[in-house]
Amino acid sequence: MAKSSKDRMRRAFLLVAMMLAAAPLQAAEKLPPVQPRLVARLDGLIATAANGHIVIQARGAVDSGGWRAARLRPLKATPADAHTIVVEFVAVPPAPSHAVIQGLLPITANATMTLRRGIFSVRAVSGSNEITTQILK
Repeated sequence: MAKSSKDRMRRAFLLVAMMLAAAPLQAAEKLPPVQPRLVARLDGLIATAANGHIVIQARGAVDSGGWRAARLRPLKATPADAHTIVVEFVAVPPAPSHAVIQGLLPITANATMTLRRGIFSVRAVSGSNEITTQILK
């Protein structure tokens, strides 16, 4: 009788040990990466030409804390934008499971692009507005 209770205790111990060993594997499962989204608002845009390149600087705001990797993503030009470089102001939002500060917070991004002949302006697009500026020389 004592042997059967020892066997049950061993089985219970092995079961608990296997469950504890499997816990890190479950925790290691990663959520799919969060894709960049348009920032909420664009507040300022500056474009300057230097040494055959255009340096674009954008200022804006996001809806909450935790946004990262802000950048200016180039878009394909349409015939209406023949003399304009068009960029989207995007950033990676926080994961849905993260606790973040709610409210408008500032965010900035810079980009350097090759200056092509016939380009005179830059247009940046955000979630709620867009700004077009001439290239300063």
